[in-house]
Amino acid sequence: MTLTVYNSLTRRQEPFKTVEPQKVKMYYCGVTVYDYCHLGHARACIVWDVVRRYLQFSGYQVRYVQNFTDVDDKILKRAREEGSSMKAVAEKYIKAYFDDMKRLNVKEADEYPRATQTMDGIKRLIHELENKEYAYASQGDVYYSVQKFDEYGKLSGRKLSDMQAGASERVNVEDPEYQKKRYQFDFALWKAAKPEEPAWDSPWGKGRPGWHIECSAMVKERLGETIDIHAGGADLIFPHHENEIAQSEAVTGKPLSNYWMHNGMVRVDGEKMSKSLGNFVTIRNLLDGNWLSSNPSNPKSKIRLEKFDGTETDPINFSQNLKSVDPMAVRLFVLTAQYRKPIDFTEKAIQAATNGWNTLKEGLVFGHKYGEKLNWKIIDKNQTQNSYTQRFQEAVDNDFNFSSGLSVLFELAKELRKEGKILLHQGKTETAAEKLQEMWQTLVTLADVLGLETQIESQETTARNNGLSDEKIEELIQKRKQARVVKNFAESDRIRDELQSQGIALIDSKEGTKWHRN
Repeated sequence: MTLTVYNSLTRRQEPFKTVEPQKVKMYYCGVTVYDYCHLGHARACIVWDVVRRYLQFSGYQVRYVQNFTDVDDKILKRAREEGSSMKAVAEKYIKAYFDDMKRLNVKEADEYPRATQTMDGIKRLIHELENKEYAYASQGDVYYSVQKFDEYGKLSGRKLSDMQAGASERVNVEDPEYQKKRYQFDFALWKAAKPEEPAWDSPWGKGRPGWHIECSAMVKERLGETIDIHAGGADLIFPHHENEIAQSEAVTGKPLSNYWMHNGMVRVDGEKMSKSLGNFVTIRNLLDGNWLSSNPSNPKSKIRLEKFDGTETDPINFSQNLKSVDPMAVRLFVLTAQYRKPIDFTEKAIQAATNGWNTLKEGLVFGHKYGEKLNWKIIDKNQTQNSYTQRFQEAVDNDFNFSSGLSVLFELAKELRKEGKILLHQGKTETAAEKLQEMWQTLVTLADVLGLETQIESQETTARNNGLSDEKIEELIQKRKQARVVKNFAESDRIRDELQSQGIALIDSKEGTKWHRN
């Protein structure tokens, strides 16, 4: 089956064809770094992480770029509140972003450009727009003239005439910014400097860029004039992505992206989750269990979600049993929904994801628990094509239908769990050991595509990344053996403790020393 993708631009599902054979240029509009990431950010980052993983699994070479918006009114507001600087606030929350995403097992992008690091490219792009008469300067600001771009509105489906009619009663003609514009829907490319705010030199005077021009410049500078996938939340379709198209395509005369992909929003008990409504859950509070107010005297406890100003929302019903949530359950919660549709954060949904993860986890640890007992000779987790992977790909090739693909993983996990219980109680399995090994290796492979891994897998990955290969482990075991021969038990214990600190357990027996990763 050929991979097909729903394209927000054409509003239909299309065969996926790249600009360059087997290469994908992918850009994701990342976060504005003025606060901790919430569950909505988690959904977007997990979805695009898995899209990238699946493309790589399918044989594509993916270059994945994700930006940070580190120049913004919200960042400046937070800096004033904290008595800090825009740079300090941005650095603080960029670090927090990486901490949160590491816990969710979101792989790092190939590059993380920032607006502050792209000033030359931004000014170049504005200058080109000005030369082509798509932009005009006005009292230190520079605006994009939307009426000049004939295709304005093609992504969102909005028409300027309809927008103008709908906004006729809401326009404040005395607004200073409105008075600078030639047309009410023109948007800022460059903003004149305000007192005590960071500013950069430019041909139009000191100032800073508008939000939309930042992404246009970063895409062009890092990936080129036309990319394969431009991704982001559905809330970015208008005006952000619409304005990106207008800016970029007016300069290049080429499509900015061949496929526009958008993930749905997160709701909390049926309501849209947003900081303005105050019903948002930060990733770290969700994972640490700090989001639930426990009330031992009340069997039906309620959560109060923190608002931006530090106060709390009205309570939302959640049972007292639901506290900290496993990061992999969060990933599963995200992946069980169709990525383009809204997803509702409820107790029932999170509990179902937790139960589902426990099932998958039992299957994923099967090889570590029973592989040796079943005399598996070589554990190769890079499973080749078989009926399971074929069914998985057939499902996911339909517009990244990960929720359907998950059914294959659950089938494998449940079968392995059943065989594990039989082995535990009867000393043998109903299915041949070779078949079980194939099933387990397939499960691990497909789970890795979805970024789902057990603590054991995580420790193995960490160990490999730290250079603690199987060969190194065997080498240390031999040194320990030599130390024991000469009765240097202090050295023997030191090596054992060193391995144990790296998650390696040793089992001494008459046949020698065996080891496994905890």
